[in-house]
Amino acid sequence: MNRVVNQVHLIGNLGQDPKLIKMEKSQKCEMSLATSEIHTNADGEKVTETQWHKLVTWGKQAEIAEKYLRKGSKIAVIGKLMHRSFEDNEGNTRYVTEVRMEDLLMLDKKAS
Repeated sequence: MNRVVNQVHLIGNLGQDPKLIKMEKSQKCEMSLATSEIHTNADGEKVTETQWHKLVTWGKQAEIAEKYLRKGSKIAVIGKLMHRSFEDNEGNTRYVTEVRMEDLLMLDKKAS
């Protein structure tokens, strides 16, 4: 039941090739996902609004993402919204919001 409390569903296109980061005991993959909505403004013009989401995945799913996904790939993800902070090289505190991917579905058609 707790899974439903913090669950994110997104469908969009990757804004860059996935970046695989190898660590001592594991590996993670970072990527950015663009989701777009089209609506009509007060003047009757169609407007596209794009939101960018930072995605992170670990282990085998990180390997799969790095191997099969490229900039522009259309994917669907289910994950958790995570907030963290860190100190940069100048000593400033930086805040990051990211989606920790739990499930990944590749939506592009296979090349024939």
